[in-house]
Amino acid sequence: MTVLANRYDFAFIFDVANGNPNGDPDAGNLPRIDPETSKGLVTDVSLKRKIRNYVELARGGQDGFHIYVEEGAILNDKHRQAYRALRPGDAKVNKDAKLNPKDDAEARKLRDFMCLNFFDVRTFGAVMSTGINCGQVKGPVQLTFARSAEPIMPLEISITRMAATNEAERKQRAEGSEEGPERVDNRTMGRKYIVPYGLYVAHGFISAKFAERTGFSEADLDLLFEALANMFEHDRSAARGEMAARRLIVFRHDSALGNAPAHALFDRIEIGRNVEGEFKAIGNNPDTLSPARAFSDYIIRVDQDSLPAGVEIIERL
Repeated sequence: MTVLANRYDFAFIFDVANGNPNGDPDAGNLPRIDPETSKGLVTDVSLKRKIRNYVELARGGQDGFHIYVEEGAILNDKHRQAYRALRPGDAKVNKDAKLNPKDDAEARKLRDFMCLNFFDVRTFGAVMSTGINCGQVKGPVQLTFARSAEPIMPLEISITRMAATNEAERKQRAEGSEEGPERVDNRTMGRKYIVPYGLYVAHGFISAKFAERTGFSEADLDLLFEALANMFEHDRSAARGEMAARRLIVFRHDSALGNAPAHALFDRIEIGRNVEGEFKAIGNNPDTLSPARAFSDYIIRVDQDSLPAGVEIIERL
């Protein structure tokens, strides 16, 4: 496979309706927000998890496309695979709790094995020095947190159930409470948080120079973009509501080091409110403007005029 030779930057725009895109377990699963602006946040870890899950579905079992960070996986067992490949017949490889490379040459071979076999290692990098030491790898693909275009207002919704957990509870519901003969109808079992609607933007950066070190290829790049476009289709749950990839705007540089600063390219993307077909900049809207509840409430513009020399815009979505 051809190793990536060009730098890329991209903006990934997605939305959520009536769901929780990335709850914080330390805050009762409340959707993550920036407390100073009330804008919603989705972590890079959450986005990478969905990319990994899609790759596992699309290429599961294929050589070179195994996933290193899997739910319930023991990472040291995966490190041990590299030592087995490099030290066939060494009995210590299968039983020792700690293993370290013998020299720098073996350390490079261990890292190369992990990059060659695990898609997420050669894409995002990994720290693989936990007991059975395969070193560290800095991946060519880095993602930011996604941030909502406008403040979000999470709603707390109570949820109930019809079934009882045991015979005593069922009898109490049928006969009434101790305080009176009225039938017990309070079946509240918990609460959930939803975002009625939010449009989120994440930025991504792909370094051709780091791709040289991990072997990240043109085919891997296509698979990454395929995953971003389709990963929400295979990540459905009632808790997440409806999430959809809306735009994937890619800036391709014709060199490995790049031809323009990433922030200047991202400034070419404008997200505004759709007011009777007209673009209204966010922050300058009248107070009477209704809260956004659909993607059609927004207009996204990409300035393609006077692009820096050596930069091409590719709209994948």
